[in-house]
Amino acid sequence: MNLRLAKLRDRTPVKLTLALDPDTAAALQDYAALYQETYGEAERAETLAAAMIDMFLASDAGFRRARKALPTHASKGD
Repeated sequence: MNLRLAKLRDRTPVKLTLALDPDTAAALQDYAALYQETYGEAERAETLAAAMIDMFLASDAGFRRARKALPTHASKGD
């Protein structure tokens, strides 16, 4: 099976609380089940959501350009 999200690398998380609608939460749980089936390792839905957000931000060229124009970033990064 091919999932858009690759196997996660080691990481040190920063805690952030998100509220999801029930359909999105259920879809995320289903994704976690498919991730385990695909890679043979269980990951929490919260962990996968963080990786998905990271992948989304990295793929948004408009965001990257606009972020460079900000006087400061929230993090050390691109």
